Amino acid sequence: MAFSPKQAAQVLAERPVFRHVFEISLVILAFLFYFLVRGSVVDRTSEALQRGFQIINLERELGFFWELEMQAMVSGSEFLIKMFNFIYFWFEFPLIAAVGLWMYFRRRRQYTLTRDAMLISGGIALIIYHLFPVAPPRFLPEFGFIDTMREYSELSYQAETAAPFVNPYAAVPSLHVGWPFLLAIGIILAVHFRPLWVLAAMLPVAQFFAVVTTGNHYILDAPIGIVVALLGLTLAIALQKWGYSALGRLLGLSPGQGTGPKPAAGAA
Repeated sequence: MAFSPKQAAQVLAERPVFRHVFEISLVILAFLFYFLVRGSVVDRTSEALQRGFQIINLERELGFFWELEMQAMVSGSEFLIKMFNFIYFWFEFPLIAAVGLWMYFRRRRQYTLTRDAMLISGGIALIIYHLFPVAPPRFLPEFGFIDTMREYSELSYQAETAAPFVNPYAAVPSLHVGWPFLLAIGIILAVHFRPLWVLAAMLPVAQFFAVVTTGNHYILDAPIGIVVALLGLTLAIALQKWGYSALGRLLGLSPGQGTGPKPAAGAA
């Protein structure tokens, strides 16, 4: 038996189990689509490498081509190398997933805002990745860059088994910095424990140093990633203020019936 959009929305609103399955499926499909589309430009190597050269030349002109110096600062310490490798890997998707699950069940409104901001900024980034593929520094060893994830760690998003889902030429923008920035905002909005605000604020800073010292991003990638994240956040706020209520009216739902974010038990 087919459901109308209104009936489907009512089922999701009234049946928590269905709502949880829908939410998990939405996020999984969104990230799967993100990686599949990212992997669609892997054959544009020459174009991506040329843009990498252009990024380096631009940073030189602007006076902050410091990537090699930053790598050199940590290259003498295996502890620092492994620490930044750890941050690069675990402080991205694993941390987002863990905090996201907590926010979903305990801080639903902040979760929805953060989720929407990430999905929207991810969509914007996909367009940029497709139009302007850029090779990361680790693909330019002639400049002296090293790939610390490959050299010192078994953890890497570039694993052979993940090849269909990986675009190695997605240096700009760096959502590896942009998404921890959004996660930090979500945490700050969700909790009242100020020391945790400090730790949350450190997430994008730590990730910035990690993406540069591992050879995965240029310095310029980080602020561009923040700009894309802020654009996603702005659109997510607009969606919360006007979009969900408009969708509810379109589906003929009464106010509070499932189209907008709802605080869960214990939410602030």
